[in-house]
This record gives sequence, structure tokens and C-alpha cells, in this order.
Amino acid sequence: MPTILWILLVRGVPDALQITFFGLAMGFGIGLILALMRVYGTEEMGWVAEAYEKVLRGIPVLVLIYIFTFGASSIFWFVDPIQRPIVGAYVALGIRSGAYQSQIFRGAILSVSEGQVIAARALGMTGFQTQIYIVLPQAFRIALPGWSNEYAVVIKDSSFASDVGVFEILKVVQNVTANHPELWLPSMGIVTLIYFVFTYPVTRYFGKKQKGAVGEFGREVIWA
Repeated sequence: MPTILWILLVRGVPDALQITFFGLAMGFGIGLILALMRVYGTEEMGWVAEAYEKVLRGIPVLVLIYIFTFGASSIFWFVDPIQRPIVGAYVALGIRSGAYQSQIFRGAILSVSEGQVIAARALGMTGFQTQIYIVLPQAFRIALPGWSNEYAVVIKDSSFASDVGVFEILKVVQNVTANHPELWLPSMGIVTLIYFVFTYPVTRYFGKKQKGAVGEFGREVIWA
């Protein structure tokens, strides 16, 4: 058992965290842009952003991983073929996470009091300055609880990368138990514990922050 745990921690966990980091980072950029398009963009920009959200939220993440690993592999011609599966997982999780993060950021932006925006403009701030110094800093703080939930979703979805050969946590277990089936149950127990350790403390901490955010900003936080 200690050997299995060591293999999982050394070989599987780093890849899972790497996929999660890049997926969330890409989703952050996409989600913020889409949120700004829906809140401040033209009607056409809002349609585009909303269509993106609906389409990407409706496609299973495993299908996206297959598309970007096999179907669209020519896009990553500059990537070492051995690394293409994990890069495909980055992109698949990133563009899908962006559809969810867009709603998180949109709700957070709309939760910032309109009176603060009016006051900032009355003080001579431009629209851009108001967003940078007044709206977005507060919106990011309001978005943290919802964003932590998305983190939990993405780190668990990283396990789908095992289907395209990425040596994340689940793939390591599959390889170990292929030759030692008697280790399947304890191995899955360890996997469950690892995901719990990486998700529960984060979501619980920011769940408490969510209650504080509602009280601090004096209005209900809009999450959708």
C-alpha cells in the first residue's frame, strides 16, 4: 500500500494538478472576456458569448478531450506527439471551464453596487478606470467562492485525461491494478482520499467567504 500511494503522489498527482492549473487559467481568460462581452458588449457580442456558453456547457468534457487530442491534433503540430494528449486535455478543460467561469464572473460583476460605478464616474473616472479600480477588484473577490467550485469540478474532470493516455491519478491506478487486481479497491480508496484532500478544504474555505461577501457588499451575490 505505501508503494501505491508513493506512485500516485509522484507520478499521478503532478499531471492532474498540471491539467487543472492550465485548464483553470485558460478558462479564466476565456470566462472573463465572455463575461465582459455579455455585461458591457453590444447585443451581438452578448449573443456570441451566450451561444459559446450554451454550446460548450452541453458538450461532455470527454468528447472535447477526444476532439483536441485526436480529431484536431494537427492544431498542435508544434507540440511533441508524446505531449499532445495532455495539451489536448488542457485545451478541452480550458474552453469548457471558460463557459462556466463566464457565468461566475458575470454574476460577480453584476453584484457590484451600481452606486459605486455612478460615484466613480462622478469623480471623473473613465469607464475603463472604473472597471479596473472599482468593479473588477470587487468582482474577483465576490467570484472566489464560485470559482473554487469550478476548481473542484476541473480537478475531478482531469481524470478523463486517462482515456487518452495521460498519466494522471486514475491512469496510474489502471496500470497498477492491471497486473495486481487485488489492489484495485485499496487503490481507488486512495484516489478518493486524494481528490477529497484537494477539493474539500478549498470549497469549504471559500464557501465561508461567500457568506462574508454577501454581508460585506450589502446585497445578494448573483451567481448565474
